[in-house]
Amino acid sequence: MTFYFVCIFALDDNHTSLRMSLTIENILFIGSLLLFISIIAGKTSYRFGVPTLILFLLIGMLAGSDGLANIHFDDPKLAQFIGIVSLNFILFSGGLDTSWPAVKPVLWKGLTLSTVGVLLTAVSLGTFVWWITDFTIYESMLLGSIVSSTDAAAVFSILRSKSLALKVNLRPTLELESGSNDPMAYVLTIGFLAVVVNQELSVLSIIPLFLQQMILGGLFGFAFGKLSKYVNNKINLDFEGLYPVLIIALMFITFSATEFVGGNGFLAIYICAVYLGNQDLIHKKTILKMFDGLAWLMQIVLFLTLGLLVFPSEILPVMGIGLLISVFLIVIARPLSVFISLLPFKMKLRRRFYISWVGLRGAVPIVFATYPLLADIDKADMIFNIVFFIAITSVLIQGTTLSLVAKWLHVAIPEKVKPMAPTEVFLSELPKTTMQEVTIQKDWWAVDKKIVELAFPSTAIIAMIKRGQSYITPNGSTVIEANDELIILSNSKLAIEQIYGVLENE
Repeated sequence: MTFYFVCIFALDDNHTSLRMSLTIENILFIGSLLLFISIIAGKTSYRFGVPTLILFLLIGMLAGSDGLANIHFDDPKLAQFIGIVSLNFILFSGGLDTSWPAVKPVLWKGLTLSTVGVLLTAVSLGTFVWWITDFTIYESMLLGSIVSSTDAAAVFSILRSKSLALKVNLRPTLELESGSNDPMAYVLTIGFLAVVVNQELSVLSIIPLFLQQMILGGLFGFAFGKLSKYVNNKINLDFEGLYPVLIIALMFITFSATEFVGGNGFLAIYICAVYLGNQDLIHKKTILKMFDGLAWLMQIVLFLTLGLLVFPSEILPVMGIGLLISVFLIVIARPLSVFISLLPFKMKLRRRFYISWVGLRGAVPIVFATYPLLADIDKADMIFNIVFFIAITSVLIQGTTLSLVAKWLHVAIPEKVKPMAPTEVFLSELPKTTMQEVTIQKDWWAVDKKIVELAFPSTAIIAMIKRGQSYITPNGSTVIEANDELIILSNSKLAIEQIYGVLENE
């Protein structure tokens, strides 16, 4: 679709008005200006605890048709496309940052919350909407499905800004739930939308769709994760900067291939990213840094786009019903789904309450709300406006109080006793680090192998390689040669012993 960003001055008898539409000549200027304003606003918001999500949305709304800039944007199809692309980057980046050792102990809790919890939220909220509105039962369930997933980006941006650490396994549980619950909400949204459009379909038709999406999504995600690792480590690219580009290509191939066969692309890319994030990859640091920056960019672009898409004047008539639904979601539907989902697990009551409170609705429900718009069902506009209002109130009410509630429930770790990250622990022990020089023998297994293929212990690094009279600063793609002298740093003698086993034997 062609965009036109042009300022048109219209003069009539009573007043002069300024109208702004999109033209190719100044799209870069307007777009970069909105991006710059969003970044500055986001930095300022950390001081006051205002979630960046709200600011990005507000900036988009101010620039939109009912705002000061008067940019007319009313294209749900384009907004949905931008949303899907952005969610690819956001979910993939979140998966790369997910530590499997941290997630493994809470795997079943997180998966239960992201499946059973989402289903219970959708059903309970849908029933409430059906009771208080003139929506049909399927339209009500569609609305409940759209807002049934939580927003990881909003949650953890607030936790980071407040330097808030959580006790036991709360953070990994919330990370896993937030990263993996979008596929379930997507399946429910598509399923109930199909039932609304085609009244002859049974609600039971969602079950095979759910199984197909989840099973194929999981299988393709893991398969493409292994394939992506192999391609990344075996291909020899001349420039380090091309490796993140390669991973981006593999990410979109994973999503589109999974969607093509009827699987859930969002689940596939998340599983693929979790697998890659816990493997040894060539230029892994570069890849992680690139995706972190791209995830922030996509987050801003997504929120600005959704802000432009909404018409504030259309939200005002649904504020009353929207507030009622939002309060029910926060106070009843979310806690009910969390408590029922976690019944099989041992967990203190206050931790269950906190998980219930960390149920922010953000960009994902708004993106899902564009599906009814494109399907052109009767109440599509009303559903979109209600969902948008729910997202704003959820972030404002819950997002601004995450730190306060964590301290009130005694699930926050005080600043002075917060655990250090593994990297900080390792660096803090550098004065006592064990250094070992290892000369590679000709018959060792490590000869002609890349460092990334050696499966080194996580507590050890190859700091330097002496090859003849020259010294090499290694990276994952560096190939070990016979007679190389490796200067290895580790925080334990046991790790040094393990290293010899890695270098000598396959």
